[in-house]
Amino acid sequence: MLTLVLFVVGLGLVIFGADALVRGSASLASALGAPPLIVGLTVVAMGTSAPEVVVSLRAAVAGQSAIAVGNVVGSNIFNVLFILGISALVTPLAVSVRVIRQDVPIMVAASALTLLLAANGMIGRLEGGVLLLGIVAYSAHQVRAVRRYREANVFVAGGARNGSVGSDLAFVMGGLAMLVLGAGWFIDGAVAIAGALGVSELVVGLTIVAAGTSLPELATSIAASARGERDIAVGNVVGSNIFNLLFVLGGASLLAPAGIAVPPAALSFDLPVMVAVAIACLPIFFTGYIIARWEGAVFLAYYIVYAAYLVLHATQHEALGVLRQVMLALVLPLTVLVFAVVVYRSWRAGPRAAAARAGADGGPRGGDRDPPGRR
Repeated sequence: MLTLVLFVVGLGLVIFGADALVRGSASLASALGAPPLIVGLTVVAMGTSAPEVVVSLRAAVAGQSAIAVGNVVGSNIFNVLFILGISALVTPLAVSVRVIRQDVPIMVAASALTLLLAANGMIGRLEGGVLLLGIVAYSAHQVRAVRRYREANVFVAGGARNGSVGSDLAFVMGGLAMLVLGAGWFIDGAVAIAGALGVSELVVGLTIVAAGTSLPELATSIAASARGERDIAVGNVVGSNIFNLLFVLGGASLLAPAGIAVPPAALSFDLPVMVAVAIACLPIFFTGYIIARWEGAVFLAYYIVYAAYLVLHATQHEALGVLRQVMLALVLPLTVLVFAVVVYRSWRAGPRAAAARAGADGGPRGGDRDPPGRR
């Protein structure tokens, strides 16, 4: 009963914390002269990744490599397929050209680098150091981007705002505290239940722990979508994925006594899925600068298929073979066909039609929105 009460209370904290974080972050971006997109890619993304940091680092120190790896990989898959899918269903998400040109390729590169470093079945301390250097370089890049933005835009400190920087920071810190505490209660209860059911550590990390530690990202992106802060919704997901790979996994590799052993199942299936999911963002983001509701539904359906595969594989259910055949014979070819059609139609229509499509869905859109053909 106590676990159930903490679970419900934790869920409430996550919801209220997400709203406070989005409210404070959007106002703080205005106060500091930074675009909401960069705030979403940095402050919000790193803050909502706090549960991943705690869980993966704690698991690495305890020698639970499967939990550490599964948490990061599963969270990244969950962030793109489930969170962006749900957020796009709430309201179509306009995507900044800057995200398409810079941040999504960085996410793809970080995913591919992680797969490469894990190819020998181990992410050692040297590889962890390489990943940490990557987050340092990425953070420096964001700082330079803020400086360029402030130089290119007229900025008056504290103008046209109702609150103060102090109140904005209070919303941000209070929201983060509620998110981390609420997610922690959820994770503890979920892991206890999974352990009682005899589920493996890797599956627990890829599903329950990954979804639990991604609750802050989920609640924040949905709240941002509902409030019209679409840059924060998209930036939160992309930035969190980059942060998870470079900082969380890199730090866990350094803290682990002998590096992090990558389970063969993760190396042969889940890591390639993570890379494929990151790559899948490119055609959807690029071909209209918006994630439409139907594209969000496709992402969500793919996550359901992925989660079903994990559950069936863990239980060695007889339906696993059928699901594999369906994925190979239907899902993958259909995905390639849909993306090819979308890319071809976008190329035929040209950049003006893409811009018209983004404008037709309405809603406030911050940051750089001009299609590449007009830059």
